Amino acid sequence: MAGGKGESLAARPGRGRLAEALAAARLEALGLRILVRNWRITGREGGEIDIVADDGGTCVFVEVRSRTGETRGHALEAVTAHKRAHVIRAARLYLTTECPVASGYRFDVVAVTFWPDDREPELTYVRDAFGVGR
Repeated sequence: MAGGKGESLAARPGRGRLAEALAAARLEALGLRILVRNWRITGREGGEIDIVADDGGTCVFVEVRSRTGETRGHALEAVTAHKRAHVIRAARLYLTTECPVASGYRFDVVAVTFWPDDREPELTYVRDAFGVGR
């Protein structure tokens, strides 16, 4: 997560947690059930998933990105091909190790823009944002 000018490095972890909390609340408001937040697996093939949710039997892997302002671009731009590959790899590990009963899976993204002038954060939710082989 990239910060805006004047933002301290110490502020970033708190902002990231807030972005994930806002994203989880939005997903729940849309009817998704949060299964786990900040799922991690360590080791050589390790990975991390910000939010894993259930949407009527579909396992939803959610990447949450945040930025302060848009001087460095929109937070959605931070979901690069490299980041998508990491999320897909982590999702495969999750499905292998956690073995949820799911009728399918998808990858969603929630982008949160925090404004330097303390306006309410702006959330952008992209359902089925990317997939394996896309």
